[in-house]
Amino acid sequence: MTGTVYKSTGSWYTVKTLNGKFYECRIKGRFRLEGIKSTNPIAVGDKVTFELETKNNTETGVIHHIEERKNYIVRKSVNLSKQTHIIASNIDQVFLLVTINNPPTFTTFIDRFLVTAEAYSITTILLFNKVDTYDENTRLEMKYISSIYSAIGYKCIEISAATGENIDQVKNLMLGNVSMFAGHSGVGKSTLVNAIEPALDLKTKAISTQHSQGQHTTTFAEMFDLSFDAKIIDTPGIKGFGVVDMEKEEVGDYFPEFFALKQDCKFNNCIHLNEPKCAVKDALEADEISYSRYKSYVQILEGEDEHYRTDNWDEVQ
Repeated sequence: MTGTVYKSTGSWYTVKTLNGKFYECRIKGRFRLEGIKSTNPIAVGDKVTFELETKNNTETGVIHHIEERKNYIVRKSVNLSKQTHIIASNIDQVFLLVTINNPPTFTTFIDRFLVTAEAYSITTILLFNKVDTYDENTRLEMKYISSIYSAIGYKCIEISAATGENIDQVKNLMLGNVSMFAGHSGVGKSTLVNAIEPALDLKTKAISTQHSQGQHTTTFAEMFDLSFDAKIIDTPGIKGFGVVDMEKEEVGDYFPEFFALKQDCKFNNCIHLNEPKCAVKDALEADEISYSRYKSYVQILEGEDEHYRTDNWDEVQ
């Protein structure tokens, strides 16, 4: 039998077949994908083949094959830097939720996520959530950050999951697509999903007032079929986003504004650091590209981790 993985809890996988029936499936032994060293060999969105077995009058499945993925979002764990985690696969687009405060989303995180999405040609839309709570200064900061990414070509939408502002725009973009929702804990992913499809009634929690960061409500990635010809993948809150398996020479290609200037660099293999007559550095000095984007680029090249919060809170995988 074949089907699509709708939920992964680490040891069991909920698989939906073509006829709409769900089966709880597991994997036997050391199931590993060639070339991918991941904490989760099977991810939500995977197309798999499985065989049924009956134990104690319960019918379950054993997965023995996974089809080739058209794409996936993978990251390096913050605390397990040698291991990677595939968040989801076979995605049409990602909605990355951004909040200016409560909790803050830093441009370093946004840039690392976008680089990974670009590497697998996954369209990413930035949703600036909680606009109903912003004062004038916060709104100006949001407008500034939004302008950085709009100038590059990323679609940015100001929304309020709480009041419903611009939710119809999001729903229209979701039609006919498998959309993954991602972001830090507390940015309002589950609230947004509930606003889009109230019948799902996903659990939500208040923001921690002590640290201004989210409390986990989604502990595993899960796909849902919606009532208007769309599928959504809700994901756990991500604290940090480590970029995986990129050569230094290719990182710049996943910054669209850098890639557009690459042909004007003196050297074909320019990595925009210390080379003479570098078009990217010239554009940086002329304020034609964002300093925060260039800083993120250099940090990725140098293998630096993101620097977020000082407490030991981390994401649930």
